[in-house]
Amino acid sequence: MHSDRASWGLRLAAWGGLVFLHFPILIILLYAFNTEDAAFSFPPKGLTWKWFSVALARPDVLQAITLSLQVACLATLIALILGTLAAAALYRRSFFGKQAISLMLILPIALPGIITGIALLSAFKRLGVEPGLFTIVVGHATFCVVIVYNNVIARLRRTSQSLIEASMDLGADGWQTFLYIILPNLGSALLAGGMLAFALSFDEIIVTTFTAGNERTLPIWLLNQLSRPRDVPVTNVVAMLVMLVTMLPILGAYYLTRGGESVAGSGK
Repeated sequence: MHSDRASWGLRLAAWGGLVFLHFPILIILLYAFNTEDAAFSFPPKGLTWKWFSVALARPDVLQAITLSLQVACLATLIALILGTLAAAALYRRSFFGKQAISLMLILPIALPGIITGIALLSAFKRLGVEPGLFTIVVGHATFCVVIVYNNVIARLRRTSQSLIEASMDLGADGWQTFLYIILPNLGSALLAGGMLAFALSFDEIIVTTFTAGNERTLPIWLLNQLSRPRDVPVTNVVAMLVMLVTMLPILGAYYLTRGGESVAGSGK
């Protein structure tokens, strides 16, 4: 009897925590459809789609969306290349300095964003690089590499080495082995890592604040909108779009990686 009460108490606490975390998000979603004359009242007195057309017709919104998409795509591409190469170099061999290199790869996502942002800004100033698209992409790539690296190295460790040895015994060279044996096993891990990296980059604001200069990504645009209460309906629409763009890749990455134990050679 006592265990049943404890179980129900834990369930209520869990559901209460979920409601507490997601209720503000639901309010934003609701007010994205709110009518103009009821923008600051609760409950809403009417629903409309007009704020979506208003938001997508504004040049500043479109410019911010375009810049965020450019940055996220470039940072994800860099992360896929560097993260995969780093994982391939570190997953099997033991050598002097391996742990230090692993720590340096993981450190950017473990450090507070403000520390990473200040460090990057200081480095760019020392090198004479003006803040802009390039500096934003570099800043985002520093923590996106970690996401791809973790996904790829976990999949490589679950892939049987006998598959690679068999490929080489059958006459395949290194490139053929990578193309036909390793890459198919890494496919879902790469896709999941890329989707997570894209989602993190698209809504990153702390590092971006220090590396953007005069550029305005979508999260920075949203931050600036806090001082413009008359634009609340448009801001809610853009915030909802940001949540959708970041939520869908994360859910996709979860469904792609949850069956990773079925990879050929896993657990052997």
